Amino acid sequence: MDIVRGMQAFVALASGGSFVAVADKFDTSSAAVSRQIAALEAHLGVRLVNRTTRRLSLTEAGTQFLERAEQILADLAEAEAVVGQQASSPTGLLRVSAPLSFGITVLSALLPEFRRRFPDLRLDIDLSDRVVDLAHDGVDVAIRIAQAPSPNLIARRIAPIGIITCASPGYLKARGYPAHPSDLTSHETLSYSYLSGGDTWTFRNQSGESVAVRVRPHVHATNGDLLRRMAIEDSGVIVQPDFIVEDDLATGRLLQILPDWTLGTFSLYAIYLSRRQLSAKVRVFIDYLVEALGRDTRYISVSSI
Repeated sequence: MDIVRGMQAFVALASGGSFVAVADKFDTSSAAVSRQIAALEAHLGVRLVNRTTRRLSLTEAGTQFLERAEQILADLAEAEAVVGQQASSPTGLLRVSAPLSFGITVLSALLPEFRRRFPDLRLDIDLSDRVVDLAHDGVDVAIRIAQAPSPNLIARRIAPIGIITCASPGYLKARGYPAHPSDLTSHETLSYSYLSGGDTWTFRNQSGESVAVRVRPHVHATNGDLLRRMAIEDSGVIVQPDFIVEDDLATGRLLQILPDWTLGTFSLYAIYLSRRQLSAKVRVFIDYLVEALGRDTRYISVSSI
């Protein structure tokens, strides 16, 4: 039997709800559709559809098979697009997850040009600092800032990210400048909830010395811009990516402290599922980010790493 045609008929039946509707879609007869479904069930050795005189419903096996069949057909369509030399103008929906502050500060400035280059692509952007489950949430590519990506995913490094320790002039005048990372234990700190290491900030210097400091933050938050705003108002010390604080450092609203110490090497990564072939739409999006951020030093500080 033709497995692909059988899966197409089954997926259409699950969506359309009747053999007549599927037959109309594929310009065939309802009897032919019924035979395709029966052949697919025989091939798999399970019943996929409950048939009654009034309605059709999926069996438990049919429900489980539907998700996989939809994914297989989607992957097949993308592979055909690549082979058919359509990769230069990808189409369809691209679902992207990115951190909130990065999305507002950086990504929003890059998307208009990307849309001009690829007008047939539709974008669904989810801005959240939480780590999404790509498979469960249906995300094609996730943008993440990390020291190292998860080993069970495929990641492409886009650019280095500088992590800056800073505070306001008013706060430092009142509380003094930390001379060593260990001095932070006596300072007010504002902590990013998703920071690797939690409330243990591990600093390193160029000599290779490492110092783990257990801070006691008075504020935890899942967004860096909130902490940045509080730091400007003399609330304490923050550690944040350079693209969040660089304007404040340039104007003097914030001052870098402990410049000889860093929390490690962080990078901006594009993450996608290892079990899936890299689709044309994901590839052009990642290539565009590498091109744009590799040359735009307003957002990515190479010297800070």
